[in-house]
Amino acid sequence: MTGAGAARKQGTIFRRFRRDRDGAAAVEFAILSVPFLMLVFAIFETFLAFAGEQLIANAVDTMSRKIRTGEITFGLGRPTDMTEIEFRQAFCDEVALFSMCSETEASNPERLHLDVRQFTSFALMPREIPKITTEDYSDLDTSDFAFAPGGAESKNMLRAYYRWQIVTDLIRPFVANLRSPGNLLPTDYLIVATATFQNEKYE
Repeated sequence: MTGAGAARKQGTIFRRFRRDRDGAAAVEFAILSVPFLMLVFAIFETFLAFAGEQLIANAVDTMSRKIRTGEITFGLGRPTDMTEIEFRQAFCDEVALFSMCSETEASNPERLHLDVRQFTSFALMPREIPKITTEDYSDLDTSDFAFAPGGAESKNMLRAYYRWQIVTDLIRPFVANLRSPGNLLPTDYLIVATATFQNEKYE
């Protein structure tokens, strides 16, 4: 075969290869599907985190209203008295839609941290999120947390902190604001909800 004939044959094979599109759609889909699915999952997880934040806020409103009206009391010798574990379980029941509490969360806080206390004045109530250190993404300091709401006409604060674990690596750097013990980088999204109120003059 002459050089010209070989060149023509090679050109024909190349043109046929360019026209052959069998499997191209499958390859393109495989290339694009991974980042697309990651984006969809990130959007879905962001939605769930913000929905969980709303659930926590609603639970704080509900439970603080029950304390304010005397439906839930502490240490008064009444049928409405609750222990800390009972109160935590009632709070978990309020967020049961998303199963945000484990079976042992009421007695062994892991992700949900509650602080319910009375104060002599609203000015003395803490305003900052308690952290172990001043470093960015420092873990929560729960050493002063307690369950000790006051009786009628007392001034109280209910604070709820929930560690929402971020699963999607794509959004973790943009959403995570809390570092778990033993981790150098933030892994959780800290949900915060607070209510301050004065109890009614219930009998």
